[in-house]
Amino acid sequence: MRYAILITLLFLFSMGCAQSKSKPITEFSQNDTKNGILLDVRTPEEYAAGHIDNALNINWYDSDFAKQLESIGKDETIYVYCKKGGRSAKAAQLLDSLGYKKVVDLEGGYDAYSNK
Repeated sequence: MRYAILITLLFLFSMGCAQSKSKPITEFSQNDTKNGILLDVRTPEEYAAGHIDNALNINWYDSDFAKQLESIGKDETIYVYCKKGGRSAKAAQLLDSLGYKKVVDLEGGYDAYSNK
């Protein structure tokens, strides 16, 4: 019984600590960037082939990816996207672990956005 209570409390605590949220990229609008930063974590080549207006490009595959994030304030709302959603989910987790307070993973990625 104690074990079950402990597991339940740990689960609830970890849920309360999670700062990262997600929303479909098709629900994203440029109005969202008025109160935050749009972060494109694709390669520069992918970015050059097409991106959402006002997006900051920091390549997930760069060895100094975390260092490059230091230019973004930890209290900023950060909307993260990639091509389909895999890299942005990993980037959102990393941002959380680095202490960023408001991170939104835009699910579906640029492919879904450009098809809407």
